[in-house]
Amino acid sequence: MPTAVLTDRERTAVQAYMRLLHTVRAAFDGDGPPETRRPPVVPPAVLAEAERALADAGLQGNEEEFFRLLQSWCPGG
Repeated sequence: MPTAVLTDRERTAVQAYMRLLHTVRAAFDGDGPPETRRPPVVPPAVLAEAERALADAGLQGNEEEFFRLLQSWCPGG
């Protein structure tokens, strides 16, 4: 499978998205019975970082292109 060669800004956007994804997954993987868990919270700074990186890479509002890059850079991610 061919791999994508990303620009620095595209790579930064993908990395910020992956950090956001891992943060969300960690928030939902809380311990304890479901009735005692608090609602998951994503730190605003993590979300802002991802949004800023997408805008800097020219990918804000172009999710199709972003996810194509994401899939080619880290298949299965």
